[in-house]
Amino acid sequence: MTALAEEILNSFDKLPTPEQLEVGREILRRLVHFDLTPLTDEDLVLNAEELFLALDRQEADRE
Repeated sequence: MTALAEEILNSFDKLPTPEQLEVGREILRRLVHFDLTPLTDEDLVLNAEELFLALDRQEADRE
């Protein structure tokens, strides 16, 4: 990922939740026009793993 992409993501993370949702919807609206290849099983497993680890961290922070 480029430095510019990282900067965009960091800026996104700093937005209030309602603005994050608005930006996310706009990005998804634009992505509909891309010819994307289907995700592989490996992609799905890696994304699921990242999600579960993030949820575990959130749960640990609440305890």
